[in-house]
Amino acid sequence: MTDDVLLTFNAGSSTLKIGIFELKPGLARNVGRGKIDFDQDPLTLRYSVGPDRYEKAIGGDNDAHFVSVVSETLEHMLAHLPGRLRAVAHRVVHGGMTFRDATLLNGAEIGRIEELVPLAPLHQPQALRVIRSIETLRPDVRQIASFDTAFHSSQADLVRRLAIPRRLHDDGVRRYGFHGLSYKYIASRLRQIDPAAAKGRVIACHLGSGASLCAMENGISRDTSMGFSALDGIPMATRPGWLDPGALLYLLRAGRLQPERIEDFLYHECGLLGVSGISGDTRVLLDDRRPEAAEAIDLFCLRIAGEIGRLSMTVGGLDALVFTAGIGENQPQIRARVARRLQWLGIEIDDDANERNLTSINAASSNAKLFVIPTDEEQVIADEAMALIM
Repeated sequence: MTDDVLLTFNAGSSTLKIGIFELKPGLARNVGRGKIDFDQDPLTLRYSVGPDRYEKAIGGDNDAHFVSVVSETLEHMLAHLPGRLRAVAHRVVHGGMTFRDATLLNGAEIGRIEELVPLAPLHQPQALRVIRSIETLRPDVRQIASFDTAFHSSQADLVRRLAIPRRLHDDGVRRYGFHGLSYKYIASRLRQIDPAAAKGRVIACHLGSGASLCAMENGISRDTSMGFSALDGIPMATRPGWLDPGALLYLLRAGRLQPERIEDFLYHECGLLGVSGISGDTRVLLDDRRPEAAEAIDLFCLRIAGEIGRLSMTVGGLDALVFTAGIGENQPQIRARVARRLQWLGIEIDDDANERNLTSINAASSNAKLFVIPTDEEQVIADEAMALIM
């Protein structure tokens, strides 16, 4: 390894994922990864550097003593990383109308990220507390933020507009879209795998516990399923996706849902978990023979296929479909069910290639190419950071 090391932090509500990158001229090379699961007790940092694997107990907690979690994480990991920690880069969910590119962080920029907390009250604070912890522990280290919304800033104003008074749109109540770091990686990777397909009309399906779709032309975002918040679009593990606001008004007026519980209800009690009453995990549901499990999976696939139809309209057709993230990369049953609902578009899947999780899974007769491409948000974060510090 060189003397320069970059760490990336991807902070979620229940996990903290860390990427370790060696910086070389023109290249950020991943050499390790780490993760802390805050649902585990005691907290444990599990990480790798090259072929070596490590586990270290962490004495802090996920609340008041979070800075000690970051402190111990840095202490353990840097002990195995010779040389200088050059920079720390972060995934920040919401850039609002302020951030359209990765940004070097100073006090003013961190303050602007804090101003966006109301737009992403469950996600934004997670990244901010890591940023603040690094600022306290290593004020000598440069910090960079990459934003999940930035990739979608290329979308036309018409696509981003909600049918509400113009003053609210101008104040920021508009469709933003998320998972942008994942889609940026997919656009780049597809250019390497199939340059011709990458130049066309591509819909990427980021299917994980959080899920969305993005329509691209020549690698540029034109439309996406998520809107103002990460609740919108297709059903997810515990989030409902598209939901008529009239249903919420009914639940509130009927006294079946208290206003202070709305956020928790929408983020943690709906989606596949709500429909099935069993689990939000598609792996569990696919193995469960109860009709409620089957219905949840069928609804998931129906909505994905329907959104592909809508997004195809935005870009005027479909040349390639990409499946990515945990479900998209690893569950051929879901991919096959979605593809079957798209036969009216001339989409045909190669069952054998699909079962084997090959990169290209379309049949020769298919009107559109089908790909399975693992995503790597940490690599995008590292690349964007390196472009600002090297």
